[in-house]
This record gives sequence, C-alpha cells and structure tokens, in this order.
Amino acid sequence: MRIDKLLANMGYGTRKEVKGLLKSGHVRINGEPEKSPKSHVDPNEDLVTVMGDEVEYREYIYLMMNKPGDLISATEDPHETTVIDILQPEDIVFEPFPVGRLDKDTEGLLLITNDGQLNHRLTSPKKDVGKTYFARIEGKVTESDVEKFSEGVTLDDGYHTKPGDLVILSSDEFSEIELTITEGKFHQVKRMFEAVGKKVVYLQRIKMGELVLDEELELGEYRELTDEELEYLRKITNL
Repeated sequence: MRIDKLLANMGYGTRKEVKGLLKSGHVRINGEPEKSPKSHVDPNEDLVTVMGDEVEYREYIYLMMNKPGDLISATEDPHETTVIDILQPEDIVFEPFPVGRLDKDTEGLLLITNDGQLNHRLTSPKKDVGKTYFARIEGKVTESDVEKFSEGVTLDDGYHTKPGDLVILSSDEFSEIELTITEGKFHQVKRMFEAVGKKVVYLQRIKMGELVLDEELELGEYRELTDEELEYLRKITNL
C-alpha cells in the first residue's frame, strides 16, 4: 500500500495534507525517514511512525449504533442527515456504510462497517439472520395475529412474507410486542401489521440474531463491536 494512502486512511489528513507531512520529514518507515508519497509499505509488517507515534493500521471498522428516528440509513443524501454524518472524523475515514437499512422513523440497533463481505452475508435472505423489533401497536394484538404471523402474511403488494415470530408483551387499545423476522422488505413490520388491520406507532430494532442493542447507548450514540460480538457475527455468517 502507498504510504500516502495508508496515512490518509488512518486519519492523518487528505492526500495533499499527508504529502506535506511526508515532506516535513515527520514520517518514518522502520526508523528511516520517508518523504515520497509513492513509497509502498506492508502495514502488517513495516513499522510506520508519525512524529514518533506508531501508526496502528486497521482495514475494517465495526460499529453498533442506537439509531435515532430522524436519520436515514444511507452513506450520503443531499437533503437528509444520514447515520454516517454523525460519526466522528476518525471513523468516517474508513468510508463505512450501514448494514441493511432501518426506516427513517425506526430507532435502534444498526451495524455500520466497511466490511463488504460481512455486510452481504448479514443481509442475504439465504442466511436467515433474524431481526427482532419492539413495537407499540395501535389496536389489540391477539393470539390470532400470532398464528397468522407464524404462517406469513400477505402484504399490500401481494407479497407473502416468510413466517414471523410474534410475541405479545401487552394487549390493549395500544399493544406492545416483539417480532422477529428474517426479511427486510420496505416498511415490512408496519405493512405486516397493516395486513391484520393494525398500525405501528413506534418501532425499535433490538436484536440482530443474538446480537443485542447495548442499553447503555443513548439515541445517536455508537461504539465499536467487542471481539466477542464480532466473532459471533462471523460465526453465523460462516466467515
């Protein structure tokens, strides 16, 4: 990898700024000063320092965010604020993207990474990775709804969903439920309840497989996945 690309990727500035850093003599490779931006290094073998501080190379970044209900799950948008817009600069330099999508008004667990292979496998219908949602429903959710969801329901466009595991937490004029599905059709949870004559008034994703949203994360906050969490995701996707 070119030294200027490595330093830029690790957040030491734009390519132009990194060239200035190199020319100033502050960059060393294995103890030797390096001024050429075209020089190549092996980030896993060579020791690169900037002003005496070791550059710790990372190829991938894995983040868990508690997504607020006013951000869109995209990398960029000319009119809306995205989940990437609120990341710190040192994380943005990795050029990460959201894994799958949450509707704008849906809160909760969102994974953000630049690992394309993990993203593909987590969102592939073939992997059947369950996504669990907590929702408040306008209308009394019944055992009849549980049975219908277990068989899949037909959406407004004629699509018949895969079975969903519906758990009733409370049932009244406004009900609270948890629903686990393995698909991610547009507004799927809302449309599934519309198919049984009810309306979702609040929606939060709380789990992806067995990966649980960190309760200590306030809306808009995020953290890196732990080694155990990342290992779990790799295990369920056969990476």
